[in-house]
Amino acid sequence: MALEHGREGKVSRKGDVYSYGIMLMETFTRKKPTDEIFTEDMSLRSWVGESLCSTLMQVLDTNLLRRDDEHFSSKEECVSSILSLAMECTRESPAERMSIKEVTTRLIKIRVEFAKIGTRRGRRVLNLR
Repeated sequence: MALEHGREGKVSRKGDVYSYGIMLMETFTRKKPTDEIFTEDMSLRSWVGESLCSTLMQVLDTNLLRRDDEHFSSKEECVSSILSLAMECTRESPAERMSIKEVTTRLIKIRVEFAKIGTRRGRRVLNLR
């Protein structure tokens, strides 16, 4: 739940962007903010944020990507971009969050860049439709 929604009961588009960012994190980590590993000191957002600075593979759903995958680096870069976007969507201040239109634009850019990588290698790496 967006911080302003929990504190003030406000519903807004920026709150929806926050929720979308959390949903992206849940999708790629296969964790929920209510899982037992998350306490007052550690949230899903902080866990993902720390992993982006060190090793993404510690938080990524193992069913999505394996180190022995032929296109591991490209896929890891794509997932890292998506989780970085999720972090931007979940900024504490609603004023600092992007609009959903900006989120969509970034996702399209990620998909285009990822498709270029696959095309340069002569084959599709991953279908992100």
